[in-house]
Amino acid sequence: MLQTFRNAWKIDELRKKILFTLFILLLYRLGNAIPVPHVNTQSLSAYFTTVQNTVLGLFNTMSGGAFSQATIFALSIQPYINASIIIQLLCIAIPALERLSKEGGEEGQKKIAAITRYSTVGIGLLQGFAYYMMLRNNSATYHILNDAGMTFWGGLVIVMTFTAGSALVMWLGEQITEHGIGNGISMILFAGIVSRFPAGIRNLVLQAVNGTINWVAVVLMLLGALAMVVLIIIINDSERRIPVQYSKRVVGQKMYGGQSTHLPMKVNMSGVMPIIFAQSIASLPATICMLVGGNQDSWFMRIFDSGTISYAIIYLLLIIFFAYFYATIQFNPVEVANNLKKNGGFIPGYRPGKPTSAFIQRVLNKVTLFGAVYLGIIACVPIVISACSEAARNTGISLGGTSIIIVVGVALETVQALEAQMMMRNYKGFLD
Repeated sequence: MLQTFRNAWKIDELRKKILFTLFILLLYRLGNAIPVPHVNTQSLSAYFTTVQNTVLGLFNTMSGGAFSQATIFALSIQPYINASIIIQLLCIAIPALERLSKEGGEEGQKKIAAITRYSTVGIGLLQGFAYYMMLRNNSATYHILNDAGMTFWGGLVIVMTFTAGSALVMWLGEQITEHGIGNGISMILFAGIVSRFPAGIRNLVLQAVNGTINWVAVVLMLLGALAMVVLIIIINDSERRIPVQYSKRVVGQKMYGGQSTHLPMKVNMSGVMPIIFAQSIASLPATICMLVGGNQDSWFMRIFDSGTISYAIIYLLLIIFFAYFYATIQFNPVEVANNLKKNGGFIPGYRPGKPTSAFIQRVLNKVTLFGAVYLGIIACVPIVISACSEAARNTGISLGGTSIIIVVGVALETVQALEAQMMMRNYKGFLD
């Protein structure tokens, strides 16, 4: 990985992209430190010490600590992720949107992107209002109180600031995707999670020094995190190779084809996106509870507490669903079978056409299930450990598996993007 970054830094164009990405991430971190007007951050921080292992604590981790400080980027990239999920589901359910996404070409994709942006603003307004209701219910607002409580204009400033912050984070992510390195959404999540690691390690060490937890437990946690990293790297490079044989063809006086190759299918085809989307959906009950001003200690919220077995089961099912959802979008067995047939290729033991596509679909289902279970285990095992161990619950370990898989997955994807761009430039130099 370090060698890849060193080689990329030597290329002027890639160096500019890396610096641009770092600059955008710096702007994001600066925005995380600017508080929203009229919010008592001390009262809010005191409240978040009681909910650090709930879904609200998960919100805070994904935003890099901005959620507990009510900064302008408190909503982070969550509204954009939720909007992307909704629009992609609607593209499957609504024929007009499906035609626009598949047959509209570049212009159709631009329209889908515009719809997603508008949806992001709408969801940002909803989540911003929900966050404002939580602030008001927990007496975390000041300076604009009158006999009737929070004034209309003061609340409007808070909600609009949250919404504008989420729209700006969306724009920053798009700039990284277009002009920087890697996927902008993933990079912003990566920056937010990594920024919390030093404080988390410091908290773990302090608890061990104070005797809250045993040093043996600390070592086991660190070894478990290292084992997760190794497993993620191994699975990330794993693939199922389907053998493909090309028949010989005589064109004029020359013979073509006859070679053997394979069709690679990655085990974890969808990367970290099922984890990200599953988190967004699992966090909706907390948003609704904040919106209606419900009790955070109610039975409904306890079901969706990120440190409980019930949350782990819901989380696992959502990960499996989104893994299949993304595999269906990214890989079309019918299209692959047709391309093989047009080029004279076939899978040994299966006739071209429908039998080939059916075989590829079966393999895809098995590979996707294995990848989904792998993601679910890494994300949910720390939650189960937290639910069964009081010491683990005090360290916030329920957030560890999700954070590690996102960080490692984004790092690997970024390295692969750098390698792909370096390879493309090597080919251009060779052709020139």
